[in-house]
Amino acid sequence: MADAVPAIRLRGAAVAYGSRRIWESLDLSVAPGEFLAVLGPNGVGKTTLLKVVLGLERPSGGSVEVEGRPPRRGSRRIGYIPQQRAFDRDLPVRGRDLVRFGLDGHRPGVLARGREGRRRVDEVIAAVGATAFAAAPVGRLSGGEQQRLRIAQALLGDPAILLCDEPLLSLDVAQQRVITGLIDERRRRSGTTVVFVTHDINPVLPYVDRVLYLVGGRFAEGRPDEILTGERLSALYGTEVDVVRVGGRLVVLSPEDDAGGDGHHGPVCPEQPSWEQP
Repeated sequence: MADAVPAIRLRGAAVAYGSRRIWESLDLSVAPGEFLAVLGPNGVGKTTLLKVVLGLERPSGGSVEVEGRPPRRGSRRIGYIPQQRAFDRDLPVRGRDLVRFGLDGHRPGVLARGREGRRRVDEVIAAVGATAFAAAPVGRLSGGEQQRLRIAQALLGDPAILLCDEPLLSLDVAQQRVITGLIDERRRRSGTTVVFVTHDINPVLPYVDRVLYLVGGRFAEGRPDEILTGERLSALYGTEVDVVRVGGRLVVLSPEDDAGGDGHHGPVCPEQPSWEQP
């Protein structure tokens, strides 16, 4: 609906640390049920944007609203898949325990109990294909297995907004397809808003409605076919950038590739726009 309250709205938003400007004058409105991909090299504030929406970090300027209200820490309306961090191999927590914290882990010392709680935990674990290793200690699982459990945890609370910070790291191509398909299925079935931070647009390109591209305090926002072009990215990076399709995948090339640089090129976003192959 045209008059629906945006799931997320930023007006003139800015983040700075001392004299270091991360981004500023950011106007962004994300509709309920929309899939927004956030792209850009390291250090441009992609994760910071998610923290602002989560209420974990306050903007230094402008305003931020989540479903028409100021962001609030611990909101059950938001599911969050953080960047992957390794667990201690001897951590005495099973995979299903990690998922279960997504149901009532916001209450210290209390875990989901009862038949309904167990059913919901089993349901989301099965949905992400993690049943076979859900009883294993999380520290003994592979990075991809751990990431599936994090996704299950984020979905357990039935969120209206799902914030994803590089959720496809450590996953092979087949697993990436399963996870991106799962997230998009959730979006279509429940109208969940998805904000997906990624270096590689290709796994989510079939599902993305719009792209927000951050580079050096500047940004561009629009449909993928509007933003992911040589002209737009050249303007953002301040150097010549070419975007081509190879085997159905987007590949970005900079002059360093042609000049015999490090040879990295592909569908991600490093500090220089020569994207490395995944």
